Amino acid sequence: MSWPTADFQARAETLANNLNLSSSQQSDAPLQLLVDDNGLSLWAPSLGGPIQVDFISGKNAHRRQFGGGRGQPLAKAIGLKSGHTPTVIDATAGWARDAFVLASLGCSITMIEQQPILAALIDDGIARAIGHEETSTIAARMAVKHANAVDYLTSLDETNWPDVIYLDPMYPSRDKSALVKKDMQLLHQLVGHDQTGEALLTIALQRANKRVVVKRPKGAPLLSTKKPVAEVASKNTRYDIYAPVRA
Repeated sequence: MSWPTADFQARAETLANNLNLSSSQQSDAPLQLLVDDNGLSLWAPSLGGPIQVDFISGKNAHRRQFGGGRGQPLAKAIGLKSGHTPTVIDATAGWARDAFVLASLGCSITMIEQQPILAALIDDGIARAIGHEETSTIAARMAVKHANAVDYLTSLDETNWPDVIYLDPMYPSRDKSALVKKDMQLLHQLVGHDQTGEALLTIALQRANKRVVVKRPKGAPLLSTKKPVAEVASKNTRYDIYAPVRA
């Protein structure tokens, strides 16, 4: 954890304490969190600079404006349609891009992220988006919880079950070129490959009121031996749709 000037020291040290990280004004660590006037970012000099969760500009802004609205595959898979806007738990938040799309389409969405640094980056991104005119209403529909997703879903009682649970577990890429993007490299470094996908799907099926949606690369195997009831496909992605299972 580092900061450029004394103006940011208090916030940086508070975050470092919350995240169990060391802190110093200047650091040469290969991977570090940086607090400055742009908010919180993850600094990786070897990958070309800082990355932060930005819901205001860049890819998220482009997808919000030109992503296809409720006609895009993700929205169809979730079950968004006229007169119906489901509540969603995204149990594998990552960089929160799909969560932001769903929030921009009207969904109230709770993101679960076990990796504490990612959870902090998402929380910072939400705070900055709430303070921006074009994204404030969208960001107000978003919340992030730092928790183990299996434990979190297990703890929910029936009054808190969402309409939809969305899963996008980390998938090991066979194509090295897919790791060129530094955000994906960092995600793999922080999170690693999914080890609990089947357990997560099992509890998700018991806690969703209407459906569970699993995002997979096109051609990837199913997340478990359970068979989906439907799928929505796009050029590079497949959304497997599962019906809830009641004990």
